Amino acid sequence: MLKSQRHDVILHQLLASGAVLVTALADELSVDPVTIRRDLAQLEKLGKMHRVHGGAVARQPVAGHASAPDPVGRIAGAAARAIPDGSVVFMGPGALTAEIVPFLRPYAHLTVVTNALAIAWGVAHQRQHTLHIIGGQVGAGFGMFGDTEALRRIRTARVILEASGLDAEHGFTHDDRETADMARTVFALGAEVIVLVDPERLGRAGALFVAPASEIDVLITAREADTASLWDLSELGVRVVLT
Repeated sequence: MLKSQRHDVILHQLLASGAVLVTALADELSVDPVTIRRDLAQLEKLGKMHRVHGGAVARQPVAGHASAPDPVGRIAGAAARAIPDGSVVFMGPGALTAEIVPFLRPYAHLTVVTNALAIAWGVAHQRQHTLHIIGGQVGAGFGMFGDTEALRRIRTARVILEASGLDAEHGFTHDDRETADMARTVFALGAEVIVLVDPERLGRAGALFVAPASEIDVLITAREADTASLWDLSELGVRVVLT
């Protein structure tokens, strides 16, 4: 198989699963692992992936923000691109999730369900979207908490949550009790779970357990994140998106 063909296979698998293993690729393509490592090194130089121990994870720069010095805009932009136009999405409270809202302006129409005041305010001002607010008492991060039954009645294909800490051993954790309780309820909806994590919080544990890492479908963080933690999560089946 030609090198270009191997690269196509590697990139296709990265797009599908967010991570690749050297050993698995070597077996599938019937080549030496050294050849695969060389391929990964070349693709990393082209900005197509991020190498980690034993393989690689996907790197997904934010269009128009590739050189952004801080990770917040990059993470928010990638999260916005994970929301198909015309879909329904639940967005929980948090500084990273709130930064998604400006990236929703080009969308023709979304149905946004949220218990976060900052998100509700921003979406309401864009006018083209349908907004549903889950009310309650205002708490940490200007989230509204208390209406658990309303959370359970949400019908959405995907939810976006922000974690205070995330690693393969301790799972999704949060430092605020009300936010942790809310997140547990949302995890139980059975929707696709997209988790946003500040790269400095990856590999750490917050005060309160919310869910095992294996229940997360997609992790979006920045390329500054610890590679060992990223690889451990990808081995659990989490699709990792680096910005």
